[in-house]
Parts: sequence; structure tokens; C-alpha cells
Amino acid sequence: MNTEFLGKTVSGPFTIPSGIVTTATSIIQYMFDHMPQIGVITTKSVGPEPRAGNREPVYSQYAPGCFVNAVGLTNPGARLAADAMAKLRIPEDRFLLVSIFGGSVEEFVEVAKIMAPVANGLELNLSCPHAKGYGMAMGQDPEMVKEVTAAVKAVVDIPVIPKLTPNTDNIGEIALAAVAGGADGLCAINTVGPGYTSSHGEPVLSNGAGGMSGKGVLPIALKCVREIAAVTDVPIIGCGGVSSAADTREFLKAGSTIVGVGSALTGMTTDEIGSYFNQLESDLSFDSDKAEGHIRYDIDMDFAPVVLVENKRVCDDICVLTFDRKINIQAGEFVFLWVPGLGEKPFSALADDPFQLAVIDVGIFTHELMDLAVGTEVYVRGPHGIPVAPPEDAKIMAVAGGTGLAAVYQLARDFGNAEIFTGARTAERLYYLEECQQIAEVHVATDDGSQGFKGVVTELLRARLQEMTRAELDKLVFYNCGPAPMVHAAAAVQREFCDDDQIFSAIDYLTKCGVGICGACAAPDGQRICVDGPFLQGSPARPEAN
Repeated sequence: MNTEFLGKTVSGPFTIPSGIVTTATSIIQYMFDHMPQIGVITTKSVGPEPRAGNREPVYSQYAPGCFVNAVGLTNPGARLAADAMAKLRIPEDRFLLVSIFGGSVEEFVEVAKIMAPVANGLELNLSCPHAKGYGMAMGQDPEMVKEVTAAVKAVVDIPVIPKLTPNTDNIGEIALAAVAGGADGLCAINTVGPGYTSSHGEPVLSNGAGGMSGKGVLPIALKCVREIAAVTDVPIIGCGGVSSAADTREFLKAGSTIVGVGSALTGMTTDEIGSYFNQLESDLSFDSDKAEGHIRYDIDMDFAPVVLVENKRVCDDICVLTFDRKINIQAGEFVFLWVPGLGEKPFSALADDPFQLAVIDVGIFTHELMDLAVGTEVYVRGPHGIPVAPPEDAKIMAVAGGTGLAAVYQLARDFGNAEIFTGARTAERLYYLEECQQIAEVHVATDDGSQGFKGVVTELLRARLQEMTRAELDKLVFYNCGPAPMVHAAAAVQREFCDDDQIFSAIDYLTKCGVGICGACAAPDGQRICVDGPFLQGSPARPEAN
């Protein structure tokens, strides 16, 4: 699958377009190490300063395989991004294409200077359709495209590849302007639109509208690549709607050198992405077309209404919400709660029948939930994630902190033969203990000793494990859920007595899209919590400091 691209022989003809999956360095490194078909890795767009981006929801499905997104150019800023990317181990046969953006020529130049030393090439984001003042706003003007390209070329000595918008009457004119500015290659297309999705009469995306991607934009993308190839002779990265080997062949025939696969990866686990690209490689080699069978056209991102029937305050910053109906969720899965106009956040269900959530006041969304009025209709999306599957003869030991109890109660209830270890700073912060005691042996620790063991829950855990025989220890399966410090401490104790493959941990990483696309929930080993977890096997890796 070796492919010649801008003077370098890369291991495969594919890339994943900017902003999709490969948005964190841990994910990028994993793909460098395990997926040779992706010869070009494109990063998330990096700007001059940190941007929080848009509040969730940021990704919405309007038909199977068709999406709109408005992430909002979330990024840590050029200096932090460069520090993180400098730690990447880039194989000789791979190409790291760093996407950059700016609100002016000067900002593009500033970011280019910072990012060039850690990149094999720079993609210029001149096409984002939903971030006001950036991307498409500049990319529809041929003279501006030429000026930005020329200015960046003047300050770097690596290839520069403008990414073009399809939202123009004449993309060939834009392509010619980019080449006149010194572009070494071109990328087309970015998302189409913006477009709009709604549910229950409310706009889904917090931004209101977003860029359209997936199967629906394939004809537009192929048209644009053909028009670019007709007027230029530079390498083209073609992307937009690709899901199969047949699509890939059409992009190559249209003039692409590298083909981007993006929205088609929605819902796939990391292992499934690897299998998908393996099949694409086989399809291209043997003139078959089986890879599309891997696409998750069954992903359900619709919202179902639920009505609040009780808001029980546990303490000043913890409450338990009870809704009017049962939801279909298995132990280990999670759901999103959407409040139109406010946003959405992921939660483990405390219970499924009736649907209950434990909420800790940690931000804007959860703060509003603390006072959510009985009778309010809100909406649920999911379930997402992978259900847990302990061996039939296993004894479960669940360790929970904060809202982590919500992730382990149903597990202990449904599988039985369980002990639950739960900790809090004080007794007033404990909740759902009576319910837990009905289905499992419960061990409680509080920092101040106001209930149960005085100390941290991991001390209580160690004391319990010390009582057990080797045969009993070998039957244990651990499920840890809660804040990262507690989970790391629990896993460290468990490793003193048991093997890594007996340990499953769910850490409270940020989760935004829930279907593996945005990469916000990247774990330090490159897995994405929302599709590979939330419970990941083995001792949880600690994130590297920037």
C-alpha cells in the first residue's frame, strides 16, 4: 500500500480528516503504531490561542451515515499543541499533517511558525463552515486564499496544503489561487453547509447549525476533487462521504493521491477501526468491496423524552433525579441527558427502572440540574459504550467515588456475588446506600470517620484483600469508577494482589460526542472512553503532562 506523497513514501493511501478521531496525541500515536494503512495522520486544527469550542451537543445524525457537527475549533492553542506533538514518535513511512487556522494572515503565520518544527506538513483550514470569522469566511475569497498560502509558505520549509471549502461557486478558481500562492498540495473538501438538525422542535447543536458530513456529501466531494484536478497538477487529499473501497476508487480516479475517511468511523471502537482499514486494504488489493460492512449505520443518536418526578437533594452539591419511566440500558453503558438551550452531558444511570441519575454540581450544566423542577421534560440519548461482561464464576469488587456509584450499582445488581466499596469526604455526601446494601455487601469509608471506616476507600479495600486466600483472589474482577486519583489509587492496591487483566476502570474523562468521533475522551493509551469503554481493562495509564 506504499504511496508517494509530497516526496515521501508513506505506508498507506488513507488519512483521517482533521477534527475526526485523531484529535489527541495519544490517539495519533496509537494509529502510527498500529494502522499502517493511514499513511497521513491529520491533526485537529490548531489556532493561536486556546479555544473551548461550542457546548454540547456538537454532533448530530440526521440520517444513517449522515451528520452535522459544530465542535467550534476546540484546541489548546499552538504552544501547548506543539509541546504535545513534539513527543510523538513518527515512523519514517508516515506523514504528520498538522492542521492550523487563524482569523487573519498574521495569525496563520504565527501558528505556522510554532507548529512547523513538529510537523511533516501544514494543512491550512480555510474551510470550516461554522466558526464565525474563521475557515470558510476566508476560504471563499481567492485573493485571501492566495495571500494566506503565500504568507505561510514564506516562513516554513515544509509542504503547505490548503483545505478548501465546497461552499463556493467555483472551487477551481480557489484551487488555482492556492497554487499561485505556493501550495504544495490541496485538500478537499471540508464539511458542507452549514446545515441544521432538530429534535422535539428544538435545534440539536448548541451552535444551532453545523457542517454536514457523511454519505450525503459524497457527490459534492467527488465533483470538487474532479474540478480541482482539472485545473491543477498538485497532489490532492480527497475526502467527504467515503465509506467503502468503491468510494476510494472513485476518489483516486477523480484525481486524489490520498483519500480521507472520516464520518464513516462513527461508533467504531479502536479495534473496529483497525479491522475496517485492514479490510479496505484487502478490498483495494483484491478488487473487492467488503469494508462498508463495518460501518455502523445502526448508530442511534435520537432523543427520547423523560419527565422528572423527583429531585432529591443529598447535600448542597449532590442530588438524585428520578424520572417517570424505564430506560433500556445495560450495566456499564451510559446515556446523555439533553436539556434544550442548556446542552447535554453523559451520565451513568444510577438505575434503569425507574431511570435515575446521581448529579454532582461541577459546572454550568450540572448546576442547573440541581434545581431542575419536577414535571420538566428533558431528553435521553443512548445507551452508548460497551456493557460489562464479567465471567460467570467471578466475584465482583466494585470501587466507587463521587458519581461512580452510579456506574457500579446496576452492575452489582445484575450480576450478583458482589462487594461495593464506596467513599466520600463525609457521611452527608453518601447516597443510595440502602439500595446497594440490598444487592451487595457494602464497605463505606469517609475521610472524617462520620460513617464507616475513617480514611480513604483504598485502605479499606487493601484490608479486605489481605483477608482473602489466593484462590479467592484469582476469582475477583474489579470495576473502578470515579475521579482519576481515586481510580489510580484503587488500581495500585489491586495490582498488589491480582493481575492487570482482572482490573477494569472507568475514569471521569471529558466525553462530548459519545460516538468516538471528536476524541475528547481520549485515554493516555489512545483508546476513546465513549466507544472502547467506559470500563477499560488493565491498570489505567496516567496522562502525560504537557
